Amino acid sequence: MTEDSCTSFAETGLATPVGDNLSRMGVRIPSPIQIQAIPPILAGRDVEGIAPTGTGKTVAFAAPLTQRLLAAPQERTPHLARIVCLSPTRELANQTGGAWRGCARGTGLKVTVAIGGVPKARQARDLEAGTDILVATPGRLVDLMSDGAVALEQTVALVVDEADRMLDLGFIDDMMAIASRLPVTHQTLLFSATMPDGIVELGRKLLHKPVRVKVDITDAPPPRIRQQVMFVPSRRKVPALVSFLSTHPARRILIFTQTRRQADDLAKALGRDMACGVMHGEHTQARRERTLRDFRDHRLHVLIATDVMARGIDIEDVTLVVNYDIPALPESYVHRVGRTARAGRQGSALSLCAPEERLALKEIERVTGARLKAIEAPV
Repeated sequence: MTEDSCTSFAETGLATPVGDNLSRMGVRIPSPIQIQAIPPILAGRDVEGIAPTGTGKTVAFAAPLTQRLLAAPQERTPHLARIVCLSPTRELANQTGGAWRGCARGTGLKVTVAIGGVPKARQARDLEAGTDILVATPGRLVDLMSDGAVALEQTVALVVDEADRMLDLGFIDDMMAIASRLPVTHQTLLFSATMPDGIVELGRKLLHKPVRVKVDITDAPPPRIRQQVMFVPSRRKVPALVSFLSTHPARRILIFTQTRRQADDLAKALGRDMACGVMHGEHTQARRERTLRDFRDHRLHVLIATDVMARGIDIEDVTLVVNYDIPALPESYVHRVGRTARAGRQGSALSLCAPEERLALKEIERVTGARLKAIEAPV
């Protein structure tokens, strides 16, 4: 089976009801990462998957693991989790939990999400009867394990999602503590958008004879994104962006900044003319979830977020992504602009580039093969 010849999930080995659930979710044709990863996961192999954001990694592991659980039915045991999936941020954990519930719809499998910012006691109660699939942030899972609320002695599979972000956020000790509590025989899946040295070393520690699958940036599905750049000095970025957005037809706009202060300052400037929300690490989990919900429900026209929030935002009809600054890494640029043109839709991306950021922009164009069209900055 080749990527070009695979046109259905049935060809990857997925059967009903999981395949039917994917159809209900609007996922009918497998992406390259799904074509490569699903068969070895169904076979019980460890897998190391490298692919940019927006290429379908969540379905690539959630769908086959759901089918594996269904193939070996087992009553839930109090405080035990059969599958554990680690996510670096609360937003991504919630997103992954929602996607996994879609994969497992109607099967009787229980999906539980455990994250910080939510009372631990409530999550401990959810785990009293055990769970089939536990999606958790590493710190909260370590806390729940320490409290005796959950144990991993019967866990059959561990998923480490967005592993590069895990390392960036300093979760290596928590990850290793969790891995040390797993049974000797278990399946491990490690997914990452990039492959720095730290991920290579983590793979050596966690994976046993893994199948390695990779979708490069240039191999990702062709982006339906009109990519533009506006060359403007840093001190002129706010008024230039305000002027641009005042005439832009985008219905839903996502803006990325490097710092929390930039996000807050920009929200004040834009909030005079449009409904605008902010998400960054200083906000409580409840506030971030409320902001994301308001953006999803069209109560907010603009959402401004720092990079740490980028991978937890998965909203299909974002029509414009703005890079308020040029990311230092091409991978970060791909993560950001990948928030638009999802599910086959069209989208636009605008990058504001100050003179001191031009080298970073050239590197993005070199690595991604994209050529950003320059547009005039407002006078």
